[in-house]
Amino acid sequence: MKFSDLNLHRTILQAISDEGYESPTPIQQQAIPAILDEKDLVGTAQTGTGKTAAFAIPMINMLHPIVGSAKKRKSIRALVITPTRELALQVGESFDNYGKYTNIRQLTVFGGVNQAPQVDQLKKGVDILIATPGRLLDLHKQGFINLDHLHFLVLDEADLMLDMGFINDVKKIIKLTPDNRQTLLFSATMPLPIRELADTFLTDPKYVSVAPISSTAELVKQQLYLVDKADKRKLLYHLIRNENLKNVLVFTRTKHGADNVVKALKKNGIEAGAIHGDKSQSARQRMLEGFKNKEISVLVATDIAARGIDIESLPFVINFDLPNIPETYVHRIGRTGRAGNSGLAISFCGRDELPYLKDIEKLIRLKIKVIDEHPYPYGNQEGESKNEEGQKPDLRNKKNNARSGKSKPGSNNSKSRKSEASKKKKRRWY
Repeated sequence: MKFSDLNLHRTILQAISDEGYESPTPIQQQAIPAILDEKDLVGTAQTGTGKTAAFAIPMINMLHPIVGSAKKRKSIRALVITPTRELALQVGESFDNYGKYTNIRQLTVFGGVNQAPQVDQLKKGVDILIATPGRLLDLHKQGFINLDHLHFLVLDEADLMLDMGFINDVKKIIKLTPDNRQTLLFSATMPLPIRELADTFLTDPKYVSVAPISSTAELVKQQLYLVDKADKRKLLYHLIRNENLKNVLVFTRTKHGADNVVKALKKNGIEAGAIHGDKSQSARQRMLEGFKNKEISVLVATDIAARGIDIESLPFVINFDLPNIPETYVHRIGRTGRAGNSGLAISFCGRDELPYLKDIEKLIRLKIKVIDEHPYPYGNQEGESKNEEGQKPDLRNKKNNARSGKSKPGSNNSKSRKSEASKKKKRRWY
């Protein structure tokens, strides 16, 4: 199938062609015809599958003849709600790209910045509004936003909005919109609260699902390094220097951890920067642009800040900390291996993170390849990292590891060896 087969306006087809796209992705093949058919839709697709274009393209196609000339006073015809500032900006950029040959005007609003420029644009009139929940409700309360003429309501990354505690705000926003709107809900996962939300506010929706969250991109090579927590920064520096890694996106679990990793890398002469919730919007955008322009070699991010990062040819992702939610692992490594490009996802696993690793491998139905040859393996004390046969135990299998300490039946000193094995077991990490 080609985009030309989807009955889209020629100006939109030209914009799509300018972006270098010829054939729609699976989520786009299913979603675009349904949206053009004016159906409510629930879409489940992992990151990097072309989800934004799946709703932006048909919305622009349908709004193009409605909004008329550029001189006509604009009313908000479409509202896209996103959980983060980065994601809002990314969505806004997509609408600009696909609608560049139309008179459609979009505006992106979010908190953490002066609202005056946003209010000025709202007063001039906009057709499509992309917003984070808090700033949207604030501007509506002040009387700057009117949703009475809304045609489309899009809830993007609904599962992340749930995780961030925005669902109640989303419910308030939905009540401000007309009942006859067309509602589109997109989510990487479909937990029960999101299903309940869809059942409540969507009318006879069409469900489309592509690449379930348990799947990881086929072009992403995955590697695992078993390393003690105290040695993670050393290992990160070692890999970046010795493997000559550039354009690396590093994930940490906390904001403080991200800042500490950046400090350690800069101390060793590596250009690095961090983005997380404590950074101002201007600082985050400046850091992201520096990374995209290759002025910064390593970008360290927390999960919430990184959800909106969309870099088409990102070659490397490193999980400095393993996430405690297995689905998050799939989101993270999905930042590489996009648009047909290959990628490498490297994960550091400390002893305290082994339960997280078990959950991740269960979800993706794959044993991640362990890289043994590196300077900072588990256990710096003699005897901790090998069993009695001098072999490294399967660090992910407690049962097999325990067996490696047992004596053979009939051994003369089986009792003493069993006692010694018991002592070793207590000293080990499991």
